Amino acid sequence: MGRYPGGNFVSNYHWLDGVGPDRIPRMELAWARLETNKFGTDEYMKFCRKTGIEPYFSVNMGTGTIEEAQQWVEYCNVKEGPYFAELRKKNGCTEPYGIKYWSLGNEMDGFWQMGHLSAEDYSKKAREAAKLMRLTDPSIKLIAAGSSNYRPNADPNEWNGVILNELRDVVDYLALHMYVGNPDNNYYNFLSTPLVLEQRTKIVKGMILREMEKAQRGNRPPIYIAWDEYNIWYRARTDESMQGTRALEEHYNLEDALVIAGFLNAFVRNADIVKMANMAQLVNVIAPVFTNETGMFRQTIYFPLALFANNVHGTSLNVQVNCDTYDTEEFFIGLGESTTKQTDVPYLDVSAIYKDGEVIICVLNRHKDKAITTDLICQTGGFTGDFKVYEVNGPDIKAMNDFGKELVKTVNRPDVKIKGDLLTYSFPPHSFTMIKGNINK
Repeated sequence: MGRYPGGNFVSNYHWLDGVGPDRIPRMELAWARLETNKFGTDEYMKFCRKTGIEPYFSVNMGTGTIEEAQQWVEYCNVKEGPYFAELRKKNGCTEPYGIKYWSLGNEMDGFWQMGHLSAEDYSKKAREAAKLMRLTDPSIKLIAAGSSNYRPNADPNEWNGVILNELRDVVDYLALHMYVGNPDNNYYNFLSTPLVLEQRTKIVKGMILREMEKAQRGNRPPIYIAWDEYNIWYRARTDESMQGTRALEEHYNLEDALVIAGFLNAFVRNADIVKMANMAQLVNVIAPVFTNETGMFRQTIYFPLALFANNVHGTSLNVQVNCDTYDTEEFFIGLGESTTKQTDVPYLDVSAIYKDGEVIICVLNRHKDKAITTDLICQTGGFTGDFKVYEVNGPDIKAMNDFGKELVKTVNRPDVKIKGDLLTYSFPPHSFTMIKGNINK
């Protein structure tokens, strides 16, 4: 799924500037660039169709109007008749795009956001935008902008509580964002950050359940969580690194890849409430693929993402983990956020999926120096046949990939032949391992 046209960018983006033959160049105020608008709605949809990406559009809730949001839905989703549907046809696309997912702005709780609103004012504007958008296409799914400026000691009703209370009968998802880093070069603190994301997920889940008890939603499904921005971002977060043609370029290492594996495990474990997770970004900047004028390479974070994307489909299983643990020191999470501690962090972080007789087991070994041998026990039925083993690892935790140099990658390990309810495996230090095979019920 691809989110368009972006994050902070969207709060001053006017979609009509980017359609038709005459494009209007604008000052791009979020990142201090010139936006030529040569790549707009129609170009993005051609990209989505060519790559098989499902589009996810974000409307301008900062400097934009509710009417502008409605007109974009009309342009994209109405077959014919009204002005903006006919404008799409005039611009070369006779059939509607059928955009299903629409977010009501981006990070509107943030003081850095153009058109920043209070929770109360955002709720009013979002409700009216949603009304017009759904009157245009009742089938769309709407995502509210949840809290990105997370403050653990703040009143829990300050942002998420207010908008859930005000929009519980309107929206289908609540969007959350989180970026992490390792500015203090503390490996074990850094490797525990996915548990902070999981903790926030559970807190917001509780808030959603509370509001659902009050809601008058009829047969509509419950509100879910969309982690529609997450990544590692700290090296390229200085004033200097956020400017120029090479702005925001993170060069990732193995420990970054392990943190991403931890995020993905957390999403799978909480699949009952997390129904969408979108990494920011796709290419260059804070992204799994890096290119220049002559070539490309896969960053370290690419490899756990690819394993999950290509294999982890089905029903999330309830896994119980018993292993050694560690406690962290107080550490900093991300921009604008407080410090935290984590206790009883398990060295092994596990998720599992079942689908059509196959089980996929994902294991992150956080231990920097020690292989951990453990028993994986199937409590229902048993393992059978040859199990494929894929491992993401590298020579050390600071190993990086570059043009012509791939030190961190996925390696196919020898198959493991199993029969019965017990699988014993030794997980190497600083590694992510996926084990995939059949089970008999």
